[in-house]
Order: sequence, then C-alpha cells, then structure tokens
Amino acid sequence: MADNTEKDPSEWVSGDDPMTGAQASYLKTLSEQSHQPDPTESQLTKAQASELIDKLRAEAGLDK
Repeated sequence: MADNTEKDPSEWVSGDDPMTGAQASYLKTLSEQSHQPDPTESQLTKAQASELIDKLRAEAGLDK
C-alpha cells in the first residue's frame, strides 16, 4: 500500500495559493534562528513556503 500521507508540494491543488499565516510565522522564526534574511518579505506560494521550511529545517539539523 502506498504512503499518501505526504504529498510533494508541487502536486498540491492549492500549492499556488499565497503562503498561510502559519507558514509565514514559522519561516520568520526559522530565518531568525539561522541568521538569514526574512523570506516572508517576498510573495511565496504555499508550495514554495513548504519547500523553504523543509530546506531551513534541514540546514538547522531539525528533524522533519
């Protein structure tokens, strides 16, 4: 049986919608912790925000 609990952000139906408030808040926190520019200044989509969250978490050594 295939695991469908996690879908690639590029396949999200709503992936082109603007990032959510929760995503923006978490990205701001992660960027502050990693001393990187605040990515919430740009108009990210939900999918882009999700991918950036994964990238920043990986760089910070946080588990997924």
